[in-house]
Amino acid sequence: MLSQLLPNRRDFPADDPIFALNAEAQSRAAKGESVVNATVGALLDDNGQLVILDTVMELWRELTSKEIAPYAPIAGDPAYLTALVRRYWPELSHHGSGCATPGGSGALALSIRNFLEPGQALLTLAPYWGPYATIALENGAHLETFPYPEPGHTLDSMAFMQKAETLIRHQGRLLIWLNDPCHNPTGRSSSPASRGAIFEALRQLCHLGPITLLLDLAYLEYTANPGDVMAALQDYATFAKEGKVLVGASLSVSKSLTLYGARAGALVFPWTQDAPLQAALAMSCRGIFSNAPRAPQSLIVKLAKDGKAQARLADEHRHWSQKLQVRAQALSDSLRSEALPGIPWQGGFFVTLPADHPKAVADRLKGHGVFVVPMPEGLRVGICGLKAEDTPRFAKAYKECV
Repeated sequence: MLSQLLPNRRDFPADDPIFALNAEAQSRAAKGESVVNATVGALLDDNGQLVILDTVMELWRELTSKEIAPYAPIAGDPAYLTALVRRYWPELSHHGSGCATPGGSGALALSIRNFLEPGQALLTLAPYWGPYATIALENGAHLETFPYPEPGHTLDSMAFMQKAETLIRHQGRLLIWLNDPCHNPTGRSSSPASRGAIFEALRQLCHLGPITLLLDLAYLEYTANPGDVMAALQDYATFAKEGKVLVGASLSVSKSLTLYGARAGALVFPWTQDAPLQAALAMSCRGIFSNAPRAPQSLIVKLAKDGKAQARLADEHRHWSQKLQVRAQALSDSLRSEALPGIPWQGGFFVTLPADHPKAVADRLKGHGVFVVPMPEGLRVGICGLKAEDTPRFAKAYKECV
């Protein structure tokens, strides 16, 4: 009877496959088995415990009742939105148009609601974060993909333009989700040439209809090269200021501040102050979740006013970025010791390893006590939870199974 009431849910798994894999790994570990769990999507220390940034929790404990309990404004506290935007574009004095959301995923969902018609498609680079497809489907859209460039290669500008042109001619509009820099799940960032290829394609297509380029900025604090990240952000800002394409960002405090459970984020368009856009975003907030949590917004505002806390937080981010770099390098070295190619890492919590039959390889790896997330394009490996000392075992198992 219930399945008849939910006709669009019959083909869905009972649980998210990533969580199911993680649960299986944890269950086997609890039984005493030696397990390497690379399915985790949160930052863990070398004891397998969740990393919680001390600076953030000190600020959290300082929040007063009135900074936690009251409703936040429907579209979010403007001071919060501006402070969040200025973490990435410090030269800006205003957040433009935008709204607070329940995490970055809430921002992604609102972008579909406001920039696509039901049944249309958005474009993203593959491999992509798996829940992209779920978020799209739940909001009446679907995904079209374009291959993420291989290491050392530039995005195929002609093929990208053809793909984008096909969509915009069919739909009359185009929405692109671009998880860059520090792409999940490859652990790499687009080169300046690849970004330039995207910009040029969109310049040539914008006369066909409105184009929205949404940057998914989830992992920027965890990078081997902070200067490269800032250069990429400035490239996007320069392109946005041309005004030919609406450029925005999905921002989140989940990874950046290790406040996963606070569910705080924002959908912002920093280079435009547009009243109809602002009204549309506020209406979406009211109609879907009413408003986002107050406490994390208060914390971000407090952080923006405290230079010493910002410096301490930067030190913590630097420490964990270096830890991730050590893990990525250890995995790369271990793969090479097995006569396999190493893996590049520029930022984020993951890397992707090739596999011709990812699901079959992931299943075989489980037989070795090694857990990864299979994707159509390969295997997602969470270095955010992978200890450097476990990488030789990981590489040996991978070689045997791939």
